[in-house]
Amino acid sequence: MTRKLVLTAVFAAVPVVLSFVPGSIPVAGAKLLPWQHMTNAVAGVVLGPWYAALAATLAAVLRNLFGVGTLLAFPGGIPGALVVGFAYRWWRHPWAGLLEPVGTGPVGATLGSLLVAPLFMGKAIPLSTLLPLFLASSVPGAVLGWLVLQALVRARAVPEVVA
Repeated sequence: MTRKLVLTAVFAAVPVVLSFVPGSIPVAGAKLLPWQHMTNAVAGVVLGPWYAALAATLAAVLRNLFGVGTLLAFPGGIPGALVVGFAYRWWRHPWAGLLEPVGTGPVGATLGSLLVAPLFMGKAIPLSTLLPLFLASSVPGAVLGWLVLQALVRARAVPEVVA
């Protein structure tokens, strides 16, 4: 359990640090961060759904506290981490990391558009705007995460991951 908590902290810190350098991409009220999705892909496989979701939540909190994220970081990160974690639990293969956009895109964008933006940000952001933005961030992030997973498997740094 200590190992999982330490890794959760690391997976929460990585996207926060990468929010500063190279940074996020501000578009339509969101700050797109492919690094968050890369981290979700790795964390979902290595830690499972709940710890990966915790890492995404902590990263969203920290990004908001440091002013390098918006409230859309919550629906933009947590669902993707959950999807990867559950997909890996089901199939036991690192390509589950590539499914991160399934959670971030339709699920996260819908939550962001219908709940977070109007209720907590005081503005409406149409789903037709948010969905392509979330996908534009999560697809390259998931591919990067899958590449990181492949490197970790080859380096035998994650022995519990089935190649």
